[in-house]
Amino acid sequence: MNTSADTLQQTAEQPPQTSNTMPPTLDENERLSMLPTQRLMTGSFAAAASGFLLGTFKGGQEAGYVFRAENAHRLPTSQRGWFFYHKTKNYQAAYGGVREGIKMGVKLGGWTAAFLLAEQAVDSLRPDEGKDALSTVVAATGTTGAFSLWNRFPAATAARTARLGIGIGICYGLLQDALGLVRGRKIGYIEDIRTLRESSKW
Repeated sequence: MNTSADTLQQTAEQPPQTSNTMPPTLDENERLSMLPTQRLMTGSFAAAASGFLLGTFKGGQEAGYVFRAENAHRLPTSQRGWFFYHKTKNYQAAYGGVREGIKMGVKLGGWTAAFLLAEQAVDSLRPDEGKDALSTVVAATGTTGAFSLWNRFPAATAARTARLGIGIGICYGLLQDALGLVRGRKIGYIEDIRTLRESSKW
């Protein structure tokens, strides 16, 4: 009886075992081994952060140039005047930089999100092996076309923008395909080439 009581007491004292398994966050069959929502959030955030930094630098410089141009005819003549001159110039540069950084960050993050959504949409219309550079190029071409229409670019500028988008799509798509091959993911056009080679042997 004492043995049974001791066993029951030890069982009651043991903490309940909890499962340490976490929901999957990586998928080897997805681009960059990331789920679409993760890829969308990561890419958009990285683009927005880059746009904010570039916009802040560019906007700060431009605001400083504008301030100096507007006050070139009334430069201070005393040490106190120069102190407030530089203080005001730095304030204007910081304000202009942050404002331009927010604008550029929102634009770059938004268009990057549109591209990633278009890429995922093209992927969903193709087989599992169709997640390759072709979908990326189609998405990049469509996104640059929408960007040109949104900004009302002339035909020559729209053509240059389209060529740039196609080039970026090819490079980014091939990079994803290379990483996918390393991880063992099936790539659409490579699977087609293998199928043709196997059929030609017969």
